[in-house]
Amino acid sequence: MTDEHDAEAPGTAAGAPDDDAPAPRAAVVPDAMAGRRFDAVLAELFPEYSRSRLAAWVKSGDVLLDGAGVRPRDPVRGGQEVLLTATLETQVTAGPEDIPLSVLYEDSEVLVIDKPAGLVVHPGAGNPTGTLVNALLFRDPALASVPRAGVVHRLDKDTSGVMVVARTLQAQAALVAQLSAREVHRQYLAVVVGALVSGGTIDAPIDRHPRDRLRMAVRDGGREATTHYRLRQRFRAHTALECRLETGRTHQIRVHMAHLKHPIVGDPLYGGPLRLPRGASEGLVAALRGFRRQALHAQVLEFAHPASGDPVRCEAPLPDDLQALLGALAADAAEHGVTAPGPRQ
Repeated sequence: MTDEHDAEAPGTAAGAPDDDAPAPRAAVVPDAMAGRRFDAVLAELFPEYSRSRLAAWVKSGDVLLDGAGVRPRDPVRGGQEVLLTATLETQVTAGPEDIPLSVLYEDSEVLVIDKPAGLVVHPGAGNPTGTLVNALLFRDPALASVPRAGVVHRLDKDTSGVMVVARTLQAQAALVAQLSAREVHRQYLAVVVGALVSGGTIDAPIDRHPRDRLRMAVRDGGREATTHYRLRQRFRAHTALECRLETGRTHQIRVHMAHLKHPIVGDPLYGGPLRLPRGASEGLVAALRGFRRQALHAQVLEFAHPASGDPVRCEAPLPDDLQALLGALAADAAEHGVTAPGPRQ
């Protein structure tokens, strides 16, 4: 649920196995995944395990589809039952760290947090500590028994906003299934370059950039990616957009808006050189020059509670830096006699 980065599940971390093997796990193939390869579907239904491990279990008969063994490349139909009977391991290597978290909602099954910009979600090369996972393990040590400390989707380091964390294996499987079936509402606020006049939908596949491995790009043959956007607030040469993810590819909103020639303000990978409107006030120049991250905030997350099925809606307030940027844009518009309509409620 990854920005846009949020639906790309990270690889399984190495660590010590849990001594207690849980009961077999079952899942139902969502209708939206019909026609896809069995191993690709498994990777989304059970993201805590690598594709190679899942493929090995399929070949050994430890994963069944409607009670029968199939090949990893075989296509699936919606509604089929997947049964995983392999001995399951729980693996976490990160240690707990006392890092403050802003909690929006909490119960025995899920934890919803407001991630600040600058906080990396998972430990990795260059960020072995000081991550969201370290903070989660400090807040709830029991999350060490849940793959990836319960994280089911990611936000980029410099994207702020709402994220949901599963506190049990069952909750994690249920939330991943909702993401795969596109049943989770994910709404972002983005400030982009250019004065758009209307909203729309970007339906353009995304894959790795052919030359720069740090970037993604719109490419034929890439993974399906759909972003819906509508105007929230228009300024002289910028626009605040409400973006809704239908899919969740790596850097999706950032890539799609750059593809539309309206990159997100401050985006270090896709934004290009700083662009200032003619006659920009000193305050706006300072605000734009000083905004050193992508102006992207995961504002609203709605999902069905994994245990009760009741709807859960959480909203993360705009961070101070984004509020200041919007204020500078509105002040500049007013100074030049342009009426910038207020944010839509």
